[in-house]
Amino acid sequence: MRIRATVAAVSGALALSAAVAPAAQAAPVGPLDGGYGDTKITKVVVDGDNKVSMSTSGARTITVSVTATDDSGIAGADSFDLVGPGYGYESTSRPACKAVNATTSTCTASVTVDPRTDAYWNSNAGTWYVGAWIDAEDGDFLWKEKAGSFHFQRATRLTANAAPEPVKKGATLTVTGKLTRANWETLTYGAYAGQSVTLQFRKRSATAYSDVKTVRTNTKGDLKTTVQASVDGYYRYVFKGNSSHAAVNATGDFVDVR
Repeated sequence: MRIRATVAAVSGALALSAAVAPAAQAAPVGPLDGGYGDTKITKVVVDGDNKVSMSTSGARTITVSVTATDDSGIAGADSFDLVGPGYGYESTSRPACKAVNATTSTCTASVTVDPRTDAYWNSNAGTWYVGAWIDAEDGDFLWKEKAGSFHFQRATRLTANAAPEPVKKGATLTVTGKLTRANWETLTYGAYAGQSVTLQFRKRSATAYSDVKTVRTNTKGDLKTTVQASVDGYYRYVFKGNSSHAAVNATGDFVDVR
């Protein structure tokens, strides 16, 4: 992770541009936002679904796409800033802009993140914002500090085990499991306590799971609940995730009911 060193420079540049641009043309839209003319950002997408999950090992590449429009067309874009909690900061490669039509282009760039070589803290997980500077063909421009947002999440792991197997129809099944999360500071996985997790069941002949009940992890991240065995099928736990932690489904555990 890089230390952010561009805020003061950008702020100064915007103050200067506001001073020299005609008042009717300047378009400040936030604390560090500004522009000149009618350039607009219409869409920001990060990794396809605006969610980025990072584990404790292995580099991954984040793709950022910003769609912008101007009546003269889009000339290009500066590297995008990705800014998050805990002084989190990354800067992408220089974007490549592809025209959608005469007035609109989508500019795409990427950045590689790696918990083994970059200094990430667990506090960096959460909602991050995309800062974008777009230039138009006629000299118009737009800078938005928060052009879009995404969730930069700690990866999670989840297990499920139903016992005994096989089991008599009508008997009690105990379903256990464990929810853990990536610790970017120690590069290990640890217990994720106090989280609501959903137990689901899928009949052997069915294609979709149905919710059974909600279970909360204990201080060690462990899960445990009981159900009555009725028909052959698969049990699994599902964690829906949040802004700082990725959603995850446990592998279904098949139970033979006799």
